Amino acid sequence: MGDLEIRPAVAEDVPAIVAMLADDPLGAQRESPDDLTPYLTALERLSRDPNQHLVVAVREGRVVGTLQLTIIPGLSRKGATRSIIEGVRVHADERGSGLGTRFIEWAVDRSRSKGCQLVQLTSDVTRTDAHRFYERLGFTASHVGFKLQL
Repeated sequence: MGDLEIRPAVAEDVPAIVAMLADDPLGAQRESPDDLTPYLTALERLSRDPNQHLVVAVREGRVVGTLQLTIIPGLSRKGATRSIIEGVRVHADERGSGLGTRFIEWAVDRSRSKGCQLVQLTSDVTRTDAHRFYERLGFTASHVGFKLQL
């Protein structure tokens, strides 16, 4: 894994990121790789916010993974800061290589360095393989999540 670089995403990475987001049954229904405009707009917003970290994993010049880490200051838990890991994707060619573990370890380390006391993430109920992966890394399924589509 020594040849792997984790760095902030830039506009040139967006096609590869969107392709990974769309590369599963859930993503195929909600992503639009044919129109990158909304993704580029979102990247601009994310890049201006110091609490947002959209990163890519690059191997040999090729984007092979992505995730978003959000830092959230809070009042609960005695004013604890928490982070949320979202949009974790590993290119199909890289699955099983240890990249996912390295990515999550990066996010946890970055969360610690930003003063977070808690790291949380959600995973669609249908992603049972992902649930086992997160549990192996020490995460616990402690809450039930809800969404409201707007």
